[in-house]
Amino acid sequence: MLLFLQCLILCSLFTLLILPAQYRDPFSQFASYPTKIRQRVYSLPQYKSSINKIEKKNWKRKILGSLLLTVLFAVIAFYSGKRSFTTAFAHVFVLFSTVNLYDLIVLDLIIFCHSKKLMIPGTEDMIKDYRNPKHHIIGALKGCLIGIFVALLSAFFVVLIGLN
Repeated sequence: MLLFLQCLILCSLFTLLILPAQYRDPFSQFASYPTKIRQRVYSLPQYKSSINKIEKKNWKRKILGSLLLTVLFAVIAFYSGKRSFTTAFAHVFVLFSTVNLYDLIVLDLIIFCHSKKLMIPGTEDMIKDYRNPKHHIIGALKGCLIGIFVALLSAFFVVLIGLN
C-alpha cells in the first residue's frame, strides 16, 4: 500500500512539474519534442535566437533532475524500510518505472499527442508527427535505462546512509 501511495504522489508531482510549464510555453520543452517537429522549429526564424538557450537549459535540467531524483528516491527507499542494496534498488526501480510508464501513457500518448495547446506555434500542421507514438516509446525505453542508473545510485546511497 505504501509503494502504491508513493507512486501516486510521484506521478502527481511529476505532472505538476511538467504540464503547467509546457502549457504556458510549449517551446520551453522543445528539446523533448519529436525529431520532425524539432527540425521544423530549427527552420523557423522566430526561434533561431532561443534554440541554443533552450537546449542548454534542457540538458542542465535533465542532469540536475536525475541527481535530485537519485537523492529523493534514496531517502524514500530508506524511510520505507528498504535498507539493503537489493531491496532499495527494487523499490526505487519500481517508483521510477511507474512514473516513466505514467509519463508515456498519460502525459505523452494521451495528453501530448492530442492537445493542440502543446503544439509549438508554426508546427500546427504537423498533427501526424505530434500523434506518432514512436518518439515517446523510444523515450520511455531510454527512461528505463536511466531508471536502472538512478536505482543503482539510490541503492548505493541507501547503503551509505545505513552505515551511519
